[in-house]
Amino acid sequence: MNEIKKSCASTDQKPCTWDNLDWNKCEREVQKLQARIVKAQKEGRYNKVKALQWTLTHSFSAKALAVKRVTSNKGKYTSGVDRVLWDSSLGKWKAIFTLKRRGYSPKPLKRVHIKKSNGKLRPLGIPTMKDRAMQALYLMALDPVAETTADNHSYGFRKERSTADAIEQCFIVLSRTVAPEWVLEADIKGCFDHISHEWLLNNIPMDKMMLRKWLKCGFVFNKILNPTEEGTPQGGIISPTLANMALDGIQRLLEERFRKRKIKGVEFYPKIHLVRYADDFIITGRTKEVLENEIKPLISEFLAERGLTLSEEKTKITHIRDGFDFLGFNIRKFNNTLLTKPSEKSIEKFLEKIRTTIETKKSTRQESLIRVLNPIITGWSNYYRTGTAAKAFQRMDWEIFRKLWQWAKRRHPHKSKEWVKEKYYRRLGNQAWCFSTEKETRKKGELKYVQLNQLAAVKTKKHVKIRHDANPYDTEYKHYFQERETRKKLDSLKGKSSSWKYAWELQKRKCPICETTLNLNTDWEITRHFIAGKAVETIYHEDCYNNNVSSYKKEAV
Repeated sequence: MNEIKKSCASTDQKPCTWDNLDWNKCEREVQKLQARIVKAQKEGRYNKVKALQWTLTHSFSAKALAVKRVTSNKGKYTSGVDRVLWDSSLGKWKAIFTLKRRGYSPKPLKRVHIKKSNGKLRPLGIPTMKDRAMQALYLMALDPVAETTADNHSYGFRKERSTADAIEQCFIVLSRTVAPEWVLEADIKGCFDHISHEWLLNNIPMDKMMLRKWLKCGFVFNKILNPTEEGTPQGGIISPTLANMALDGIQRLLEERFRKRKIKGVEFYPKIHLVRYADDFIITGRTKEVLENEIKPLISEFLAERGLTLSEEKTKITHIRDGFDFLGFNIRKFNNTLLTKPSEKSIEKFLEKIRTTIETKKSTRQESLIRVLNPIITGWSNYYRTGTAAKAFQRMDWEIFRKLWQWAKRRHPHKSKEWVKEKYYRRLGNQAWCFSTEKETRKKGELKYVQLNQLAAVKTKKHVKIRHDANPYDTEYKHYFQERETRKKLDSLKGKSSSWKYAWELQKRKCPICETTLNLNTDWEITRHFIAGKAVETIYHEDCYNNNVSSYKKEAV
């Protein structure tokens, strides 16, 4: 008699699919391997580094995270030459199992051009979704090594670092009374387009076969296949890290060549400092002659080994009292006081964007215009709030007011100025002439104001620079980055309900649905409900809230 076999497995266990993947587990597994790579690199165990990199690039968790990255960023709707998009859960799940080294052959890039600030066109290569995912996968194994060997004062395209850190380092180096007074502003000519393939293949510590395939895959422009003999694929996920590693070593070169020394018993400091953001960097010096005759030839020789040259039109030597532009800031000393203000180019570009936006919205409603302008104003003010920007902010408010007043009068040519003012401007609190309009809320009879943000209301805030030796993949700095993230988030909640901060800490800074960290890189949703007459807030990731919570009233952060 045949007996029916019963399974001892749980009957309520769901099959593993894209929608129920345990992303926390995936991130933990990848982070453990990355921390081991950092440890092995610091100990000089390079064969161990290679073995751990191979393990990481062949793990399911890393492949899943690579697919998640390329299907959740801004480029998820842009396809490569194969016109394939991973826009469904099933497609993403199947994509995980296609990320294999054996038999892999990248497709050529789709070449497009974007405008630069000087009006010239910048070539951009768009890989296919699979090639992007493969680059993201191998970047997870390469980035811990890159962070461990990187120059301390390199801030571009690096995890947990930003332009604000670079500007703050400039302030630290140049603000003191005994600070160097001459600055070499260096810019590399076509950095991404001219890096030597031979140098990359000989010096980048990653799978050489994969790197060679990406470098030599070519690009398609006007339906013509073109080969690539030099440069990294600008637009590829791994390209910024490759460019950074090619430029790493400038700081060590300067430190070895210009050391502190004693002359007649007196300590002599050369005052040579490097601050770099991607391919833009400055080097300070005691005199103009040192920068011109010693530093500049040394940097040119360093770059020549990598197939790069300095841009003659953008590389120059300036005195700190004349000032220089760096990353959108003008850095200049006035009466021994260093000021970091928005540069004139940045101001003109911002005003042009505001004016163009208002010109193209001549017939739109006031509320719609406000909602379009507010993100532009907020983004610009947040970028420059760490510098000396109060006067620039006041000037911008005046220029925006002039343009909006012109916009309002044009809509009502036969009305008086007093009538136009009453319709579009009102007093809110202590602030007069607020460009705002009333909007009815869901509750009948309740009105709220939609108001244009004012730059003068933005408070300038000193940026806390990241420690120069901090490595986000090193467990030694885990507590440091947790504290730094907490401080940033609490600063971003300034002016919000204190109960939100309490709820965030009570939830251990995690979303109660997906249990992943609620950090600055994610959008939040706040729900407020009442228990025993007391308001209680719960914080979710926006996606988790939209997919799983529908019974609570939302308040978007």
